[in-house]
Amino acid sequence: MPDPTAQIVLYGYRYSVYLRIVRMTLLEKGIGWTHVEIDPFAKIIPSDYLALHPFGRVPTLKHGDFVLYETAAITRYVDEAFAGPHLQPSGPQERARMNQVIAIADSYGYWPMVRQVFSPRVFNAALGTVPDESVIAEGIARSHTVLGALEKLASGSPFLAGDALTLADIHLAAMMAYFTAAEDGRTALSAYPGLSAWWAGMSGLQSLMETDPGQPS
Repeated sequence: MPDPTAQIVLYGYRYSVYLRIVRMTLLEKGIGWTHVEIDPFAKIIPSDYLALHPFGRVPTLKHGDFVLYETAAITRYVDEAFAGPHLQPSGPQERARMNQVIAIADSYGYWPMVRQVFSPRVFNAALGTVPDESVIAEGIARSHTVLGALEKLASGSPFLAGDALTLADIHLAAMMAYFTAAEDGRTALSAYPGLSAWWAGMSGLQSLMETDPGQPS
């Protein structure tokens, strides 16, 4: 059994959407942790980190002697290993919907919404890089397919998988925060009223605001 008193160390890149998802989950569960900054885009990734995560991506969670990478695995572990509000539905259909939303976000949403829209329009532009408008246009076009699919699942509820906050809401909210930081993203989202209503509620989530990478650590 996991030892809830063992120290939690979270390795990740400050601006990573996936680090933010795990940080939000820890906050929702009321769990503290120690952060170790790892830049997965660095030319040389520390060998001691590669010993934990052979693919050199982020985040990685270390709980005592237990090491775990892959965001969806980490958030499920955190929810199941610690006390606090349950972030996974008990019903099979709601639980399946949660898993579906997370898979959609990871498989189809992350690249166009974060890497093709947010990164060039907001993140890289802040560093003085002129954005490639063709990349952004492609990202917006691909994002519409994702937003349309999620619109059908939002169904006017404050939450995406049942009647309470779940890992699906946390996972998608972290991506949507980046996507809507770009005006192009906000405009695209406005065409989907159900998903827009969901985001209006999620955008005020305390754990989302506390993990804004623009805020002091």
